Amino acid sequence: QVQLVESGGGLVQAGGSLRLSCAASGSIRNINGMGWHRQAPGKQRELVAAVTSGGVTNYADSVKGRFTISRDTTKNTVYLQMDSLKPEDTAVYYCKLVINWHDYWGQGTQVTVSS
Repeated sequence: QVQLVESGGGLVQAGGSLRLSCAASGSIRNINGMGWHRQAPGKQRELVAAVTSGGVTNYADSVKGRFTISRDTTKNTVYLQMDSLKPEDTAVYYCKLVINWHDYWGQGTQVTVSS
């Protein structure tokens, strides 16, 4: 069994910052990849940022230069630092970890950016 616990969402004004965390626990042999997705009302879930087991990162064009994904492998935790937030970043953010070659999703955390 693997559990993911997300934290760090909230309400922030445009231009502000938030940091999301997602910690994995349980029967973890290998973490093959980590990432963050988001889903806004009426829209499909989309990839925001990801990092491979080798440390290679990739970002959605809409967040490049504003968001930074990082990880602490000793804590099985992935972070998303979000700066210069815009109202269009408002969504529920989900972490997704590939652990032991299975996909696991966090419970989701609401991020709301007011104009």
